[in-house]
Amino acid sequence: MNDKHVPLRLGTRRSKLAMAQSGQVADRVRQLTGRPVELVEITTYGDTSREALAQIGGTGVFVSALRDALLAGEVDFAVHSLKDLPTADPEGLVLAAVPVREDPRDVLVARDGRTFEQLPDGARVGTGSPRRMCQLNAWARESGRRIETVAIRGNIDTRVGYVTSGELDAVVLAAAGLNRIGRIDVVTQFLDTDVVLPAPGQGALAIECSAVNTALAEALAELDDPVTRAAVTAERSLLAALEAGCSAPVGALADPGEHEHVTELRLRGVVGTTDGAELVQMSATGTLPASREEAMALGRGLAAEMLAKGAAGLMGERAL
Repeated sequence: MNDKHVPLRLGTRRSKLAMAQSGQVADRVRQLTGRPVELVEITTYGDTSREALAQIGGTGVFVSALRDALLAGEVDFAVHSLKDLPTADPEGLVLAAVPVREDPRDVLVARDGRTFEQLPDGARVGTGSPRRMCQLNAWARESGRRIETVAIRGNIDTRVGYVTSGELDAVVLAAAGLNRIGRIDVVTQFLDTDVVLPAPGQGALAIECSAVNTALAEALAELDDPVTRAAVTAERSLLAALEAGCSAPVGALADPGEHEHVTELRLRGVVGTTDGAELVQMSATGTLPASREEAMALGRGLAAEMLAKGAAGLMGERAL
């Protein structure tokens, strides 16, 4: 950390979104350390596979190659979308910082500027996420309508293209990604979290480095936001306690209280069948966790309540 002229190597996926969010982190790290930062592009299995995420398991497919590069010393630190991280702690690495979270909501991008309520009966809505399929189908059922969820993959431009080409009536994406690449103008509706809960950790970034590089870890810790870290820790603890991968139809969001000084955290979780016919949706509120253990306990507690209500049987994963 002494040589101000030696660049720090930041490992990132190659996608436009990954490069944008890694570039934003690189700028902050340059300011913090006074050192140049170079982006090292790494291709992950999730980037090259054309299989649906639900089939390849989701968990870790966008992360493993970056972590391998960290452990091999090929890069000094890495930036991930936090929702892509497996819930198990990696050996030899440390989560140095979880910066302030972007908008965690999902958004609709629909033809003719429509909202979800304005979509025609039988509308084709694209998403590769069983979590989104589950909640969108449930929303349509509640309003006495039917939609057809269509499994799609690809980057943001590809997904938006399905709408502009007329192939689909709408697609659902994460607000955070559109914000980070400057495409938020394509959104026709921000989906209320009372209707569609995001993926655990959605909108947050994870900055990882080697556990032995304590000086770098300490420098990166300046980018950490304790409230965001507590929230995503509770969400991911819920996911882990349900023993569900990130391809399972599980939504979770921990909301800090809307006060000048955050004192509470409200955690909401949902599990359901992808057709939206059955949902288990519950919430729990606690004081803002003062430690990782307290945040994890909040998530585990809500998961236990959801499992008692039959959540395990709805996930398409192993029953507990």
